[in-house]
Amino acid sequence: MNNQPSILITGASSGIGRALALHYASAGYQVWAGGRSIEKLQQLCELHPNILPLLCDITNFNAVKASVSQLPALDILLLNAGTCEYIDDAKHFDGALFERVITANVIAIGYCLEAWLPLVKQSGNLAITSSSASFLPLPRAEAYGASKAAATYLARTLSIDLKKDNIHVSVIHPGFVKTPLTDKNDFSMPFLTTPEKAADIIFKGINNNKNEIHFPRVFTWLLKALSLLPFFLWQKIASRMTS
Repeated sequence: MNNQPSILITGASSGIGRALALHYASAGYQVWAGGRSIEKLQQLCELHPNILPLLCDITNFNAVKASVSQLPALDILLLNAGTCEYIDDAKHFDGALFERVITANVIAIGYCLEAWLPLVKQSGNLAITSSSASFLPLPRAEAYGASKAAATYLARTLSIDLKKDNIHVSVIHPGFVKTPLTDKNDFSMPFLTTPEKAADIIFKGINNNKNEIHFPRVFTWLLKALSLLPFFLWQKIASRMTS
């Protein structure tokens, strides 16, 4: 009988997801690495024998549903995939951009939950990667921030409703992590950390059944403190960020 623990990680072809796949594989897990690029997934799988590719576009429900037959029962389901685009001109709102971000960061999570959550074992774990951007409204983040606020709310609601099924839910709130997504940012990113450091923190947090995993702590606690300000004060501060 194979007692090797198993985990499915979405967005595993780059960034935090890739680092998580390698971290869990090194810890003895059978890792199902989800992504849309077969080339990147194959390169990842070559780095460790415990990693298997799961080629799947999570914004396509039929593709997500079809993947179920490839998967075993899971100890951990880690929904990490996501995207980031900014609204550069709110007056001329980009509805198509907004739809892309909401679909990738929110709707796709729903697809994954319907297909894969039934595979999670009793006493298993579900983790959803949100963002510290969900703590308070930020300039140009109408799409990204809204999607991550929704992801946070979803994870916290699931933590209540899945308690009876003995499935623990963690919501992950990273600060700035050096990934292909953040490489596109055209602004300063304080306390920028590496994907490997992020993966180590997430691994320990899930292992300890943390309800919330947020890092780097100095940065995320600062954002949490700012979120307590009266909104008119934060609005003045945030407005200066774009001036």
